[in-house]
Amino acid sequence: MTKPVTSLAILMLAEEGRLLLSDPLSRFIPAFADLRVGADAAPMRREPTVQDLLRHTSGFVYGHYGETPVHHAYRAAAVGLRGDDNAAMMEKLASVPLAFQPGESFEYGVSTDVLGRIVEVVSGQTLDRFFADRIFGPLGMVDSGFDVPAAKHDRIAQPGIDPGTGEVPVLNDVTRPVAYKSGGGGGVSTAADYLRLARLFLGGGAVDGVRLVSRKTSTLMMADHMGAIGLGANYLPGPGYGFGLGFAVRLGQGVAPFPGSAGDCYWSGVGGTYFWIDPAERLIAILMMQAPNQRQYYRQLFRNLVYQALTG
Repeated sequence: MTKPVTSLAILMLAEEGRLLLSDPLSRFIPAFADLRVGADAAPMRREPTVQDLLRHTSGFVYGHYGETPVHHAYRAAAVGLRGDDNAAMMEKLASVPLAFQPGESFEYGVSTDVLGRIVEVVSGQTLDRFFADRIFGPLGMVDSGFDVPAAKHDRIAQPGIDPGTGEVPVLNDVTRPVAYKSGGGGGVSTAADYLRLARLFLGGGAVDGVRLVSRKTSTLMMADHMGAIGLGANYLPGPGYGFGLGFAVRLGQGVAPFPGSAGDCYWSGVGGTYFWIDPAERLIAILMMQAPNQRQYYRQLFRNLVYQALTG
């Protein structure tokens, strides 16, 4: 669940006046100034902005989540190899077309990885160093990073046998550092640490006297930013949810097939991890699970169990 951390880092830099959410991508990474769109290499009508990246309306996708010519181009260019650093990943990404015109649709993809590189360019630090110095350290998130030191290897949650396949799922090896410090994924944490981050958002940008962003910035992140933008056939947050600056945002009662409150925000990780923040109930729920093939079932079950326990 690295994406909300990267999104927070971007909003921290915005509060410092070092970037604007309306800034075009090429301001930070000039190689993206002349991207093309689709298999016919149409010109962009406008560049993706920082806001587009935060809400996945940039035109960037995940190459393994589709079979269009653009998705195949991602795979052919090997976009997202763990052996690449963020700068090398951007060079590959700049060589493939966007899947759609920026701002016209939502598609989950590498947008947050691009944000991670922007953090590096603007701050002059590697993404893992920025996280450690500016977010994890101040919040007391002592077990969070992109890998686990040897002294803590015995605490790594290991996946069990998947009842559907009879095999143990293969997850990222977090026992050693990798070059790719992905803004979109690959971070490791604990339930206790991630609770500190979630409390920051529930607390309007501060927790236990430590403030990282203003109350209004926190509110902006937890507001819907989709408006009339098309959600696409495979809109990942699902029915009843819009998308804010880093996570899905519930638009109202009903529609979604699980309980919640208008304004609740959630996100999840490919390994099965999941969290949501419900400001109306002053509630945070975190599920740390390493069962990727079972994640959809247990996330909904977890929601049901939490909300059925509320009384009064």
